[in-house]
Amino acid sequence: MNFPARRSTIIFCVCAALCEGIDLQAAGVAAAGIGAEFQPTAQQFGTFFSASTFGLFFGALIGGRLADRIGRKKVLIASVGSFGLFSLLTAFAQDVQILSWARLLTGLGLGGALPILIALVSESGRDDQQSASVAMVYAATPFGGAIASLISSLLAAAQWRVIFIVGGVLPLLLAPLMARGLPESLAFQRMRSEDVSKAGNFMAIFGEGRALKTLLLWLSFFLGLLLLYLLLNWLPTLLIAKGLTRSAAAGVQIGFNVGGSLAALLIGYLLGGRLRNPAIVVAFVALPILLAALAKAPTEAVVIAVAVFFLGCAVISAQAFLYGTAPVAYPTSIRGVGVGAAVAAGRIGSIVGPKLGGILKAAGHGPSQLLMDLIPLVIAGSACALVLAWITRPTRLGSTDAASSGNAKHSRSE
Repeated sequence: MNFPARRSTIIFCVCAALCEGIDLQAAGVAAAGIGAEFQPTAQQFGTFFSASTFGLFFGALIGGRLADRIGRKKVLIASVGSFGLFSLLTAFAQDVQILSWARLLTGLGLGGALPILIALVSESGRDDQQSASVAMVYAATPFGGAIASLISSLLAAAQWRVIFIVGGVLPLLLAPLMARGLPESLAFQRMRSEDVSKAGNFMAIFGEGRALKTLLLWLSFFLGLLLLYLLLNWLPTLLIAKGLTRSAAAGVQIGFNVGGSLAALLIGYLLGGRLRNPAIVVAFVALPILLAALAKAPTEAVVIAVAVFFLGCAVISAQAFLYGTAPVAYPTSIRGVGVGAAVAAGRIGSIVGPKLGGILKAAGHGPSQLLMDLIPLVIAGSACALVLAWITRPTRLGSTDAASSGNAKHSRSE
């Protein structure tokens, strides 16, 4: 792909990821206003938080498979338009049940977009820039979340609908621009011109020695997104319960996202160099330590803000590593379905995370105890990701496809 086309692809994908980040965190930052207006129970809140991630699960599976069949561009544009439309409709919901259904439908579009963004950016970049490009796009997601938090901090709680209006209008404006200016993946076009018989074949993601990597990706995504989405949805509520004001909690949430965005960019750069392994180890070892530090932090805004900032760095950089690793594990013909399946496994974690937060809170667990309850899960997720990093070497996408092609030719000759 030439430089202008590659630049256009990255710009459009960054913008789409930014919109996705706003919509992903809209529910969490609007929670105070929703709670004041509708008075939902903790269980109802948990269902509301999980509704979009339930849609994200099916969206990732369907979107990834369709992207391998009919193209990255078409499915991405449809996904962006879809989550924009249903986010806008969320602003007009009149009860918690309608809110949950609207978030479910928004999640279908959100889920379809992210795996395609990752695959498209991976296939557009030079071999030495793939991880950095993927990390740059992923970094836009928490930055979008920071924008959602900033909007929330500038509004009264009763104006929570504005957040969903912004989250709906922006992608609806972006979709037609993408239809006109976003180039299709050249790797996909080459694959379509050669052999499409295995495009989107789900079982192929376990073949040719990929089973262990696939399972480790699924476990790492599941546990990592369980933590991330529990924090995204419940962190403002937990911080307020710790004694912070609503505006202070929103400010701390912004720090979580900004720290995560910067860390994602940094680890994207480091993944392509000699510091790859130390960076990965630091990110995953720091996760449980920082979570415990936040749980035990005194009720002082500055201390909590620092702890949350560095926790955001660790959580988002860990996710950036996983998103950078997923596309290089699969050849072009199954890259969409492979990345989609990994993201879908993570979406199960995103469903479980908010529900788990609701269950623990309903059981009477305070903020500190709730955070400490998560540490065993975080340790398990870090262990899976470190094993994945150990058995994974930086791989060129072209080399992956070439190796796959060579294996196919060898099989036919036999």
